[in-house]
Amino acid sequence: MRPSRKSNTIAIVGGGPAGAVAAAALAQAGRRVILFDEKLAWEKPCGGGVTHKALAHWPFLADANVERNWVSECELIAPSGRRVSFPLEQPIAIFSRCVLNGLLLDRAREADTEIVRDHVVLIERCGDRWRLQSNRSSWRATYLVIAAGARNSFRKQFSRPFAPEDLMVTAGYYIPGTSQAMQIQFLRDLHGYIWIFPRADHFSAGICGKMHARSAAEFRKLLEDALEDLGLDYKGAQFYSHVLPSPQTETLADTVVNGKDWALIGDAAGFVDPITGEGLYYAMRSAELLSQALLADQPESYRELLCQDFLPELELAAKMADHFYTGRWMGDTVLERTIQFTASSPSFRLLMSDMFAGTQGYRDLRWRLYRTLPRMLAESLANSLSLPGSDREVQSESPVELTSTGR
Repeated sequence: MRPSRKSNTIAIVGGGPAGAVAAAALAQAGRRVILFDEKLAWEKPCGGGVTHKALAHWPFLADANVERNWVSECELIAPSGRRVSFPLEQPIAIFSRCVLNGLLLDRAREADTEIVRDHVVLIERCGDRWRLQSNRSSWRATYLVIAAGARNSFRKQFSRPFAPEDLMVTAGYYIPGTSQAMQIQFLRDLHGYIWIFPRADHFSAGICGKMHARSAAEFRKLLEDALEDLGLDYKGAQFYSHVLPSPQTETLADTVVNGKDWALIGDAAGFVDPITGEGLYYAMRSAELLSQALLADQPESYRELLCQDFLPELELAAKMADHFYTGRWMGDTVLERTIQFTASSPSFRLLMSDMFAGTQGYRDLRWRLYRTLPRMLAESLANSLSLPGSDREVQSESPVELTSTGR
């Protein structure tokens, strides 16, 4: 049996989901872990949706006695204004990020992680160790994990900085209200979307899009116009903005994610779906894979584990992203056809439900589409002709009701 190696220290910079999951796994296995974060559990601007795939992989997220909202319906709105709502076969849990981060940090703390609420301002190599300088003190570590988000100042020391084309702007409001349905609206000429995610006592209403395409003020105006059309009162509501990675294919392929005694995980490594902007699963999974490599005393295997797991999926999503938002399919835009088939074809609705659950990946998506295309076309034709069995499809186009309590 190997010794606990408490004399060696793993320093983790960043206390979000990636950093907290890595800290819990490593400390639970007997490693000495120090986690640095100046904010700890805070209300990070994002939807907070946790898919069925993530809930199945980490059951404690579903079982924990914390506040969340279970969403069982989704409404999609096309650039033309066409709407379709459909049931989610596997519900999505919508967390406040303050609650989710708090839950994950508590697990790290219970595993004997030393948590330092301070801002790290300097990282440098000193012999065979790292020196970390915070606002209040200096620390030494034998291994360094960067988990401090896409725009942390330390990424450039270890890997290529993200270009504006690799980043996505998010902006939004927290609006009091309630619903069991989430909304996603696509706009013309927007490489992104507007989301309305109902949390336990408010909506997280936001917009995301490529940083190089528009200014932050333009994104905010698009969102506010959409909220007014949806009847949601954002005036006086808390506003937020943030930057997420949305890496291009070559960026994902070229990013150096680990080296001698260091590694990047989560957003810091660019592990976010470039189509959906979903990053929680990849943050926690990358933390888990790095922990496996470290506990096996094979830190160099981290990249290989990523390639065996989700990295090819993200690289394929990056290749598909432009076509999804700007391409054409069967004579119309991909976005319009997606909403059309969701409305008219039960087979396509099931595919969409699996996409939202996280159980339908990109690598076999084309095969599934081609395999089910004849059935989808037949179902769509039957629906357009109002043949028996089309009632459900017609009902599915009624808009979801969102109730805002205002301010």
